[in-house]
Formats: sequence, structure tokens, C-alpha cells
Amino acid sequence: MKFVSWNVNGLRACLKKGFEDTFRALDADFFCVQETKMQPGQAEFAPEGYTEYLYSAEKKGYSGTAIWAKQPALSVRYGIGHDIHSHEGRAITLEYPDFFLVNLYVPNAQNELARIDYRMQWEDDLREYLHTLDGQKPVILCGDLNVAATEIDLKNPKANEGNAGFSPQEREKFRQLLASGFTDTFRSLYPDRTGAYSWWSYRFNARQNNAGWRIDYFLVSNRLAPRIQKAEILPDILGSDHCPVTLEISL
Repeated sequence: MKFVSWNVNGLRACLKKGFEDTFRALDADFFCVQETKMQPGQAEFAPEGYTEYLYSAEKKGYSGTAIWAKQPALSVRYGIGHDIHSHEGRAITLEYPDFFLVNLYVPNAQNELARIDYRMQWEDDLREYLHTLDGQKPVILCGDLNVAATEIDLKNPKANEGNAGFSPQEREKFRQLLASGFTDTFRSLYPDRTGAYSWWSYRFNARQNNAGWRIDYFLVSNRLAPRIQKAEILPDILGSDHCPVTLEISL
């Protein structure tokens, strides 16, 4: 079974940059996107053979997530079970007979960590939510998690130490999430690979110089880890400041 996750940085803009061609070429069973920046009906995209699940932020042109699934879900949940996190369109959970799929766009801590307190609350509430799901059936989690986990997950770790996305607080919460029973699928296959990034700033020719960050992930419940077949980052696919990441797993 094939899963794709991509922060498109505005679905309407990405549709003008080849999104439909990429969608067809990747031929995923589940195609998850983050940062749609749109309300329902604002984009003309309805791929044949897929069911659409869309969760928009209340604020127009901001945040938002979506999933296109070849198989309709048994149930769908929006948010992570706390009202404080239910206004920015950041989480969709689809239930299937043998697993949950959770698509996330994690809040950015912002410049000078202006939103770090909210981010910490999100992390704790998310971990509690995922623990509840995992107690029922295995979880596949994907999305823009807005954290580079280790020094090899970004080009310039020393220069970015303490910045949003590479603060000790955010990295510790990611470690806690993994310790609670989850596997980073890419690192499980490539524990020491460097230069593997999924986001690049639009400034300073960062993408051309591969001065990036790996902040887009697929995590799975530990008991699914032996079933991982492939986990890839696709930096040659353009259309956003992020690139797609993929997971193939036997389910």
C-alpha cells in the first residue's frame, strides 16, 4: 500500500505548477497534503476513483489539510480531540479495518519561538490522542511536523540551534513521541543518511544548494515497522517549498 504526504504551500497555487501530473504519476492509495490554504470549493480538483477528506482553517488562506483515499474510510475525525486545536484545520484521522491514518500540519513555533507555549500544548495533546488511537489499532502518521529531529536532518544545525523547528523543546517532544511507540520510517531504513531534506527556504538559492531541512515525515506504530517496504523523499518534484515524501508498507 502506497502513501504520499506533501506540504503544497497552497493547493490552488500548486495546481498551477503541475500538482495533478504529480498526483497521477505517484498513483498513491492515500495522498495527504498540508497547508492547503483554501476553503471547500475553492479548487477544482476531483480525481476519479478517490474520496476526498478536506479540513480547512477558519481563517481563510491559512493552514488546512486534505486526504484523497482510494478506499473510503470507516470513519473520519477532524482535530485531535481538544477544542483549542480545532480551528486551524491541522489534523485529519481516517479509520480503516486494520489501521488509523493521521495527516498532520503541526503548528510552527514562529520567529523567536513566539508560539512555543502553544506548540508544547499541541505536542502533549497530540501524543495523548495518538496513544488512544494506538490502543485500538496501529497508526500511520504523516505530515509536516515542523521539526528537524537530529543534526543530520538539516544542513546548518549549529546556525539554527534554538530556532523554530530546531529548538531543544521541539526536538524533545519529537523524541517523546517516538519513545511512546512510534518509528520514523525514513530513519529506520537510512539511519545515517545525510543531505536528505524535504523543505528549503525560498531565499539564498537554498534548494539549488540543497540547504534544507527534513521536517516532513511518515511515522508508524512500532508493531508496523517490520512491514515497511520503502520510504522515500522526492526532492526533484517541484511546485512547493516542500517536496513529497512517501511510504510503501505491507498491510
